[in-house]
Amino acid sequence: MMNTKRYLIVNADDFGQSHGVNRGIIEAFENGIVTSASLMVRWPAAVEAAAYARVHTELSVGLHVDLSEWACKDETWFPLYEVVPLDDHAAVAVEVQRQLERFRKLLGRNPTHLDSHQHAHYKEPVHSIMQKLAQELRVPLRHYSLRVLYSGAFYGQSAKGWSYPEGISVDGLIDILTKLPPGVTELGCHPGWADDLESMYRAERASEVKTLCDARMRSFIKEAAIELCSFHDVTQTASLQTKQA
Repeated sequence: MMNTKRYLIVNADDFGQSHGVNRGIIEAFENGIVTSASLMVRWPAAVEAAAYARVHTELSVGLHVDLSEWACKDETWFPLYEVVPLDDHAAVAVEVQRQLERFRKLLGRNPTHLDSHQHAHYKEPVHSIMQKLAQELRVPLRHYSLRVLYSGAFYGQSAKGWSYPEGISVDGLIDILTKLPPGVTELGCHPGWADDLESMYRAERASEVKTLCDARMRSFIKEAAIELCSFHDVTQTASLQTKQA
């Protein structure tokens, strides 16, 4: 790949979190513009997600490290769960490795990329642990790869948890892609039919499925000379380069 052109990876987070989320991601992959997904291995539905991915190997699958989840109510954020204390380096390292081994058992291969639920790896000590792992696996780490830029602009809520449907509309996504820089960009998304999921981000997932599968998106991407790709297409040598926190 040459960075004079615009390449787009559309990566669906939370693969495996519930059956409904799986259905939405698969639909957005088969009928829409999703090209990659990030697997949450701790949830029961990870088994069916992995079974699909083993058959459909064109879907690149990364590890979505799941250490905690926060929710927002009345503009106040509070924790729903914490797998291990996020400030405990040793505990985090053990848990990340455990989830990697679970991924390998489910998929029979290494992840094509690394990221984390609610971007836990943006802070220490999770960042250092996952950056080291990315270098060992020779795969991109979200937001810290020199090879792949990351955009989280396609999201249906504000930072304070208020609904923002414009952000996940067809027009909103076209506006995001119009401003896409040269090179490879990963666009994060959260499609799903999530009636079976307890989450503050639930109704928005269905809207994302509809937008990602809208025929206007493929037409725009073609007209804008943007090439859809996946993490399979990112070379190991280039992805080894990572930015410092």
